[in-house]
Amino acid sequence: MEYKDYYKILGVSRDASPDEIKKAYRKLARQYHPDRNKSPDAEERFKEINEAYEVLKDPEKRKRYDALGPGWRHGQDFTPPPGWESVRVDISDLFGDGDLGGFSDFFRTIFGGAARTRRGASRVARRGEDRTAEISIPLEDSYSGAKREISFSTLERTPDGSLRPKTKTIELTIPKGIVDGQRIRLPGQGGPPSGSGEPGDLYITVRIQPHPLFKLEGRDIYIDLPVAPWEAALGAKVPVPLPDGRKVDLTVPPCSPSGRKLRLRGKGLPNPRGKAGDLYAVLKIVLPERLTAEEKKLYEKLADVSRFRPRRW
Repeated sequence: MEYKDYYKILGVSRDASPDEIKKAYRKLARQYHPDRNKSPDAEERFKEINEAYEVLKDPEKRKRYDALGPGWRHGQDFTPPPGWESVRVDISDLFGDGDLGGFSDFFRTIFGGAARTRRGASRVARRGEDRTAEISIPLEDSYSGAKREISFSTLERTPDGSLRPKTKTIELTIPKGIVDGQRIRLPGQGGPPSGSGEPGDLYITVRIQPHPLFKLEGRDIYIDLPVAPWEAALGAKVPVPLPDGRKVDLTVPPCSPSGRKLRLRGKGLPNPRGKAGDLYAVLKIVLPERLTAEEKKLYEKLADVSRFRPRRW
């Protein structure tokens, strides 16, 4: 098994004060939290940071860890020193219910490999595995928030200790403003525990479906807005749809070319933690499929009197 250098993981010296350890942990936890950091190793790094802090924040655990000596290197093969296995730790003093699930083999060896409870009876208690799933939602659900019933297959432990498959159906709350790739954590809905441990968690990755009208870029929303030639030339107020079904009036300035982007501030995807995105209407000048005789005459007259030359080369 690999030796875990908890001081190196948190980026602090071996004589760091509790305040320095806490400050380093908070900075790293924010940086690698899976809900904010989408890199492939963020979740594993986040667990490692939490494990290091679990040890170094507590004087008793830190003292026991420091007893291994400072000569070990991170990732080096590790075997407990002779006599280590005879040490007895009261897990209920260190961890409350004795659950070591979610920690590394190194951690369990140091703090739980030869442990016993207050009553002296050996106990194996491991937290169930975390599991992942994906759900595909329309943009409207992200824009306004929604509730969805989802069903998934899991395993449950029977009274005799065996596992059996089970289908669970739960109501999932889609938070307003969730973005593509963001995860929703469902505590206790993951894999079954071993012994008296707790179930793992279920992490659901949200994917936002392509929309026929809107295109999402971060929290900004884009829509192609058809306008008539006279609306683009003379200016007009035109209605623009929003993903929640409402419409807002947008002012098209006179002499607006096709492709011009007009912004509606704050009408993009909501942001629970800050400023909402914007909605951009991209003007597309469109023509009638057919002209009436009167319309044709008006266009011919416009062609005669206009001095506009679109091709100046």
